[in-house]
Amino acid sequence: MFSQLKKELDAQLPRFIKDVDRHFGLRAISPLIFDKIQEYICRDGKRIRPILFVLGYRGFSRKQPKNLYTSALATEILHDFLLIHDDIIDKSDMRRGKPAMHTMLNQYLKVYPQAKFNGSDLAIVIGDIMYAIAIEAFLSIEENPVRKEKALRKFIEAACYTGCGEFIDTVSGAKNIENISEKEIYAIYDYKTAYYTFSCPLTTGAILAGAKEKDIAYLHKYGIYLGRAFQIKDDILGIFAEEAHTGKSSTSDIEENKKTLLLWHAFQHATKTEKDEINTLLGKNKISLSDIEKMRAIMTRTKSLEYAKNSIASMLAEALTAIKHCTIKTDYKKTLTEYSQAILKV
Repeated sequence: MFSQLKKELDAQLPRFIKDVDRHFGLRAISPLIFDKIQEYICRDGKRIRPILFVLGYRGFSRKQPKNLYTSALATEILHDFLLIHDDIIDKSDMRRGKPAMHTMLNQYLKVYPQAKFNGSDLAIVIGDIMYAIAIEAFLSIEENPVRKEKALRKFIEAACYTGCGEFIDTVSGAKNIENISEKEIYAIYDYKTAYYTFSCPLTTGAILAGAKEKDIAYLHKYGIYLGRAFQIKDDILGIFAEEAHTGKSSTSDIEENKKTLLLWHAFQHATKTEKDEINTLLGKNKISLSDIEKMRAIMTRTKSLEYAKNSIASMLAEALTAIKHCTIKTDYKKTLTEYSQAILKV
């Protein structure tokens, strides 16, 4: 079901871009704005959010309203908007194997050496434009106005919470690891990942379809626990997987001073010498592969890797319990159950 929905959503992207240009006239305002947004939106991606949106809707409705897929793609555009800003904050030059938005715009600005601004300045503005596009797309679905307003509030709530997650995640990077609690780490996971990636798409789709409050609550719980587990897995891969497998630098989490469950547990159970080593590594601007090996060794000795994997299993169990009690259609319940089990294999 996931692969089929991805194909259908990808096929909608060219029409989506045309509709955006028709509505806002972006190409006429600035070909640069239009070209960069079009290139970025059409990059290959997993489309997790719009797929979950459609599943959430179809799981409680028998009809296929006009512009369902356009509204679903709003969650992908929200994702793109957040990625553009995230790459600027993290100073990441690449995204999905291609240049980040600010990198593309820095390249464009090379012909204007006298410019007193840079690609990051322009990328922030393009991100803001894309947020507006996302809201317009979300509203395009032809559904009950009361449910549509309720779902839109949930969508905006997700944008707000994700911004809060980015904020507290960034601020936590300036704190010493000994001053970070496990509760704070889960708050970052919930707000920065779980809410807008899993919970929001599912619940907004279900709200639009008229699902009962108790089912929306079950979907929310499913999404939050799935998101937590997904982020823990991502943290594990960020340290222990090879770059060729993840497409992401194995040094970036340490260089960015990301406070992860793995790191927190390792520090809590490290010896005095190991704690000093961890603080030294976190203070470095450039991490080598030998540094990563040191961190891996500490995490393994302190059984932090084992703790993280057990946490994933615990979160998965909570997610599966929530979806089990939800009255979403049987086929969709099975799909969500199998999906959560598949993506959490470490």
